[in-house]
Amino acid sequence: MKIGISCYPTFGGSGVVATELAMALAEGGDEVHVISYALPSRLDLINPDLTFHEVVVPRYPLFEYPPYSLALATKMVEVARHHQLDLMHVHYAVPNAVSAILARQILEPQPLKVVTTLHGTDITLVGNDPNYLETTRYGIQQSDAVTTVSDFLRRDTQQQLGIAKRIEVVPNFIDPERYHRAFAGPGARRWAQGGERILVHVSNFRPVKRVLDVLEVFLRVRKQVPARLLLVGDGPDRAKVEQECRGCEACDEITFLGNLPAVEEVLVGADLFLLPSESESFGLSALEALAAKVPVIATKVGGLPEVVRDGENGLLFAVGDIAGMSSAAVDLLTDEQRREAMGDAGRAWALARFRQDLIVARYRELYERVLSGAP
Repeated sequence: MKIGISCYPTFGGSGVVATELAMALAEGGDEVHVISYALPSRLDLINPDLTFHEVVVPRYPLFEYPPYSLALATKMVEVARHHQLDLMHVHYAVPNAVSAILARQILEPQPLKVVTTLHGTDITLVGNDPNYLETTRYGIQQSDAVTTVSDFLRRDTQQQLGIAKRIEVVPNFIDPERYHRAFAGPGARRWAQGGERILVHVSNFRPVKRVLDVLEVFLRVRKQVPARLLLVGDGPDRAKVEQECRGCEACDEITFLGNLPAVEEVLVGADLFLLPSESESFGLSALEALAAKVPVIATKVGGLPEVVRDGENGLLFAVGDIAGMSSAAVDLLTDEQRREAMGDAGRAWALARFRQDLIVARYRELYERVLSGAP
């Protein structure tokens, strides 16, 4: 197949999954063209079947805000026409799905199927905004197939946008080989000093991630267990967290690592993963932690219970329950047998349900169904 994939190039879950999918499809023999305004952080272009196309948005005095959606649609048309693409798989509804629908109309009579994958904030935040609601709904309804990364997001999409269209759940995934290689190295232990336990958090540092809760949990844990906190990622709340860190006595035990494409190199060897989010449509970072044999302490929101099995490979709490999360973290860090058992269970669960080959095969089957015209 000849497949176009459009996504945001950032370190967020949607960009990561789209990039990993593109590389896996190319490895399987498909011709894949990735379209975005910048090179995605994890995209490896050594495969000749994988090509990146940059969307350039001209800046004119007439435009107060550069019209990225139109430039994206134009680039989709160019790539689809020149390379005779079979379908365009877009990740994120706004503007990717809408741009793909416009590109399909421009290309007629050349056929171009559109598959849209919804990742969360494109529905829960952007899609619910009255300024985007109608175009979001239109992009979804006009797509030839629509998937969500969790059953929670599927229900939320149908309820909030009033969409009766069939939506399939195809979860995010991990590449086991990446973690297998990481297990051979020191991983998170390279940052440990004097037998410290390692706690890790990975996110885009948006308010919804509640990174200050991560900091508070860590400060309570370190009073009872020697520990270090590794913070991976960047975003609007990072400066606020850094400021809080400078004002606390444990600042030397907190390490900001910024955006890292190979998060497995930090997760492997860690003792606990913290994700106290206010909302998560899936929780890709939690899945990545499980794949690295790291138990997850998270909130019982959104799609997280579909990833973290409470009491088996992690523990789930109400949003803002810092006391509960802190106590549970101390209990796990002082009970190595239980912590290791949870870590092993997490990796087994990740491999059984979210392995790359299984999920990529589901996408391929979906593509074939769409191209054949089957319902």
